Amino acid sequence: MPAGQTIEMLPEAAALYRHRRDDLQGAGRPSERCMPHGIPDGMLPGIPFKIIETPGVMLILSEQLGRFRQVFTDGRGYPDDPHPAYFGYALGKWDGDSFVIESTGFNDMSWLDDSGHPHSDALKTTERFRRLDFGHMEMQITIDDPKTYVRPFTATIPFELLPDTELIEDVCEGERDSARIKDIFGK
Repeated sequence: MPAGQTIEMLPEAAALYRHRRDDLQGAGRPSERCMPHGIPDGMLPGIPFKIIETPGVMLILSEQLGRFRQVFTDGRGYPDDPHPAYFGYALGKWDGDSFVIESTGFNDMSWLDDSGHPHSDALKTTERFRRLDFGHMEMQITIDDPKTYVRPFTATIPFELLPDTELIEDVCEGERDSARIKDIFGK
């Protein structure tokens, strides 16, 4: 987030965030139950992903849990009644040297980040991906959720490009993973 910018939540959302952060100390993340990370959480640094451009649709493949996201680029509009989803319903287009993704139709079951920032089913995101140089890209994301936040806010997330890296298989095995996590971290 830019210096001096704050995220102002509505009272119910602020209470939920404090509970996740302070009382649960981040426990209870959807990914602990093999559920997908949402947007932007699934795109944060540390989770490798690939972007594949094809005619009519851009695919974003995430290494974590083998998830994929479709960004339709064929000029269609949003469906009248989209099925609420973790990644929402995404439409994309090029704007100069930036690829812009606008998404809506989210469910409210994911977190915006690992610290537990909530969102509602009214969430709309605008992501602007821009290549900075040979090895770097950034995503500027605007979060607009009038049921959760006082006003929209924007953050910029840097990425280091790894063009010769392959995604590896990552499988979530639910309760078996929970036991391994407890063995490793003692929680």
